[in-house]
Amino acid sequence: MNNASIALEDTWVDVLQKALRGQGLTEESLAKRTGLPLGDTRSLLSGKLAPDHLLAAAHVLGLWGDRLLSLARGQYHPGSIDLPEGMVMLTSTWGEMLVHSYLAWDRTTRQAVAFDTGADASEMLNLIRDQQLKLGLILLTHGHGDHLFDLDRIVEKTGATAWIGEKENIPGVSVFAAGKDFVLGHMRIETRSTHGHAPGGITYVIHGLESPVAVVGDALFAGSMGGPNVSYADCLRTNRKEILSLPPETILGPGHGPLTSVGLERANNPFFPPSLEKAVLDHPPLLEEAPFPTKESR
Repeated sequence: MNNASIALEDTWVDVLQKALRGQGLTEESLAKRTGLPLGDTRSLLSGKLAPDHLLAAAHVLGLWGDRLLSLARGQYHPGSIDLPEGMVMLTSTWGEMLVHSYLAWDRTTRQAVAFDTGADASEMLNLIRDQQLKLGLILLTHGHGDHLFDLDRIVEKTGATAWIGEKENIPGVSVFAAGKDFVLGHMRIETRSTHGHAPGGITYVIHGLESPVAVVGDALFAGSMGGPNVSYADCLRTNRKEILSLPPETILGPGHGPLTSVGLERANNPFFPPSLEKAVLDHPPLLEEAPFPTKESR
């Protein structure tokens, strides 16, 4: 699948709603803090774009206003990004959503590791068979159903061992503390705690491929991040500390939406406004001229 054709997981309205919900605010309290009439606030949150109103709301919510406006105008998408050889993204359908899982392998030993399972692991199992891979590990980013629905079938077919962060509770799955390394052939997989969307969310940083890759699950999306189901503050803090601190060329593999990179998200993600000087000097934004499709998230 061409990355440039994958719709963003979240719209600009999703970003506003996640920030509003994460901070425990209501439409009424947002209207009061921005000084906007309640009707205008409700209109904005329902998807009617008024740039001045959006910038006022972004300021109150601590979002990067001009980047959120670019998102609203359809001016940001990561574009064409390819995973390195020996790694693929697999996509399945969960209700009205598309959910990604990933498979990476050592091209010499044919040892493989899966990251999440998606809603249907048929394509993954076929690829393991066709490429004559030996799946030894299944590493789960978090315990939500769309990310591990087909886990039992993969374990039954391959005999692989499944692991998840210790703060998640999935029967029959081994747990580990963030900071543990997994080694498979020439690959070393570093684990980082990116909780907030889920209690024990984990980002897996893969070393040993031709390009650095981090599988982030629902911690971070292109132009957005996962909903603050547990803690909005932890979402922001752990994403900054554990994902956006990685080298800018690191490819990010989210659970939904297109692939992106650390550099692109540092420069364009409305949830993480750096100082203007750092944004311009270190990570100039990459904004596509043509609008890309977006879709409503859960």
